[in-house]
Amino acid sequence: MKKTAIEKIMAPVSRFIHLEYTSGIVLLLSVVAAIAWANSPYHNFYAHLWHINFSVGFDDFILKHPLHIWINDGLMAIFFFVIGLELKREFMEGELSTISKAALPMTAALGGMLVPALIYYLINKNTDAGHGWGIPMATDIAFALALLSMASKRVPASVKVFLSALAVADDLGAVLVIAFFYTAEINFVALALGGGFLVLSILGNVLGVRTSLFYLAVGICVWVCFLLSGVHATIAGVLVAFTIPAVTRINEHIYSDNLRKLSYDFEADIPERGKLITPAQNKTIQKVKSLSMAAETPLQTIEHALHPWVAFGIMPLFAIANSGMVIGADFFSSILNPVSIGVASGLIIGKFVGIMLFCWLMVKLGLASLPEGANWKYITGVALLAGIGFTMSLFISGLAFNDEAHITQAKYGILIASLIAGVSGIAALKVAARN
Repeated sequence: MKKTAIEKIMAPVSRFIHLEYTSGIVLLLSVVAAIAWANSPYHNFYAHLWHINFSVGFDDFILKHPLHIWINDGLMAIFFFVIGLELKREFMEGELSTISKAALPMTAALGGMLVPALIYYLINKNTDAGHGWGIPMATDIAFALALLSMASKRVPASVKVFLSALAVADDLGAVLVIAFFYTAEINFVALALGGGFLVLSILGNVLGVRTSLFYLAVGICVWVCFLLSGVHATIAGVLVAFTIPAVTRINEHIYSDNLRKLSYDFEADIPERGKLITPAQNKTIQKVKSLSMAAETPLQTIEHALHPWVAFGIMPLFAIANSGMVIGADFFSSILNPVSIGVASGLIIGKFVGIMLFCWLMVKLGLASLPEGANWKYITGVALLAGIGFTMSLFISGLAFNDEAHITQAKYGILIASLIAGVSGIAALKVAARN
């Protein structure tokens, strides 16, 4: 098919977007931009921008929040919605669909959450920052997979699958931690109303509603109810995602047979002259569209549609809004505090020890085996990369602390840990691939 002029112009952009590590690069650039902005002559504008109030609503029903809240509680709900879609897909037919497949990454994720939380708690126990133990539990899947792809082309595909499954399981753990430990006082009336909308979404799935707009409208209602209930609004994104239909209306063989028949009908109606298609051909094209929609699952369709917006819009914006930190001459002395040390130690040491220890125990006890084509050197690289907790760790730090000083200290620890984990993880994977 001949490309148009605009398609030729946009082709390099399209290729860049679809590279495995592109989203990680964009996220990294967003972090650098935020830090540069926060330390520039325009730092006051950066600090005040995120506190500008925005209002949405009508009459007496108005939601008024600072821009920072709209990003963290609103746009990030879409991010968690996509995580929910990924989780449901993985549980149905992916790397978490069977006990044998899920055993090693799920156990590794558990170790990678418990040990970092324990290290942070031991460093910060009996202090007013002890509530931040959930910060080093998370892994940033975009950064980790991007660096894994950049480390070496010879890394086995099974290692990438293992890291993906581990990070997805880690995200599930982070969602549960947010739901049970970082939720404010609960308004049970609003929560019950949100539960009613969730039931409506489930009912739509059962009755065969496959229109994305239906689930979008119900999802917004659930989000508003959760926002008013005190339960963190991002949890609504995950719960709504699990109600999205994930089955096709026709199987692959029927789709393939009908597609061949429609293709034959289309070819039989090709006009001898002219560039326009015939009415019969147009009708055939509409049948192909309907047939293709029946062969798709709404879950995969929505996930595919939202992924670029999340990867290249929501996550970079979140990084710009949350990762700006002032790095002064006293930076190295200012990081010598329990919060920064606890977060950094949890991500660098805790993640590595937890993942390696739990993997070793599973293999030693014969309950699981290493991914095909992988060895302990590759698992070492993955365990180090898992210490990149950037997006999720920043998000949880905003929930764990109300004190700006503690949030800034947590950011210092996250930044340092992510840099060390990224560099050491790439180095370990390069050595493993070379050998």
